[in-house]
Amino acid sequence: MKRFVVPRALCSVLGALCIVLGATPASAEIVFLTSGRTMNVAAHRYDGDMVVLQLRSGGFMRMPKELVDKVGPDEVTWVPPAEPASVGSTGSTGSIRSEGSVQVPQVLGIPAHVEALIAKAAAAHDVDANLVRALIKVESAYKPKARSHKGAMGLMQLMPATAREYGVRNAYDPAENINAGVKHLKSLLNQFDVRLAVAAYNAGAGAVQRYGGIPPYRETREYVRKVLTLAGL
Repeated sequence: MKRFVVPRALCSVLGALCIVLGATPASAEIVFLTSGRTMNVAAHRYDGDMVVLQLRSGGFMRMPKELVDKVGPDEVTWVPPAEPASVGSTGSTGSIRSEGSVQVPQVLGIPAHVEALIAKAAAAHDVDANLVRALIKVESAYKPKARSHKGAMGLMQLMPATAREYGVRNAYDPAENINAGVKHLKSLLNQFDVRLAVAAYNAGAGAVQRYGGIPPYRETREYVRKVLTLAGL
């Protein structure tokens, strides 16, 4: 994506004009994500394994450091708004919430039609949409035709038995797959806390019950860590 660069002379003029009008120019940064996307932010700081981004529109966003390639200065002067944008959660794509939340749709680059299906299924089954988004990212990287060597299918990697249980006719249809996957996730959340529910989605409810917690499987423990980190939980 091309980015227009304002000449230095013009930046100086804009800066002077902003001072006259009462707005104060501020430094700004560009965040380069490992996905190839970029984000223009006001500032950033590190908090353990997370990066906290101060958004120009107001509010903050946290994301795992592993999603960030580098952060550099923006050549274009940024002027903060006179009145910060209100901070709130609408449940829609890209909504800005308070520091501590994750703006997952922007981070993961979710296709618009898939995001709409996620929002619909999450609302219908009363499941955190960010949890669903993160789970799909780890399960299939948003590839609707994904199939594992164990036979798991589609975006939410439904096993054949799970697909049959929820009446799925075509596990590679995004709408059917997501609705059934979220419904299955809800059934696990009704049995376990969120950490164990995520573990059960990967290893099965029986394994979680048998071990009385997250099974001692390296794959499952890494799976839980990745999903919860992406979901900001």
